[in-house]
Amino acid sequence: MRVDIYSKPKCSLCDKAADVVESVRARIPFELRIISILEDPALFAAWRYDIPVVVINGVPTFKHHVEASELEARLREAESGTAIAKSAAQDG
Repeated sequence: MRVDIYSKPKCSLCDKAADVVESVRARIPFELRIISILEDPALFAAWRYDIPVVVINGVPTFKHHVEASELEARLREAESGTAIAKSAAQDG
């Protein structure tokens, strides 16, 4: 299982999301990549107004904000092979 966080330096929301993801990672193992949108013009164009974006196995699941309990639920879905649902507050 892989989780990607699209972020950029000096983004307090991104730092908070990374902290939440790391706290969940202590309980549920997964590969984590933190990707700066500043390193790729296509990523910047796609995500610049939405960071942080948390992507689980290629599915954008959270934007702007992530709750540990919701992340755990989505990771359990991914573990069981169920399609990953976006959180209720997400539109992306």
